[in-house]
Amino acid sequence: MNSYDKYDQMLQEELEGKAVGEVSEKLFDKDKAQDRKNTPVFSGVLKYFPNAIKEVAKCSKAGNDQHGNGEKLFWDRSKSGDELDALSRHLIDHGVNPVDDDGQLHLAKVAWRALGALEKYLEGQDI
Repeated sequence: MNSYDKYDQMLQEELEGKAVGEVSEKLFDKDKAQDRKNTPVFSGVLKYFPNAIKEVAKCSKAGNDQHGNGEKLFWDRSKSGDELDALSRHLIDHGVNPVDDDGQLHLAKVAWRALGALEKYLEGQDI
């Protein structure tokens, strides 16, 4: 079990059975209200790129359906260790044909891999 899996398991156990308000308090420390206000997730990202975000979500589900063996949607990091190489391959492949063999857009895969690399970098992992 890697560090992400341990963190995910710990967070799930900690939040299990809690009401939505209690979950919000755990995810966003009350003492950091200004930080939350300075992180406009909806108005600063989702509102700008609704079609792109939906396309990346579809790509994420398709990848999970392909590699997840029927498991619920989650990021299996043990199968995802080469974000920058995969991102680059999909960017090159986009120039040849925008649609991958599985019907997903290469650019959606580029975006997914970029988000994965950014997430790992922000967590302090080597990418």
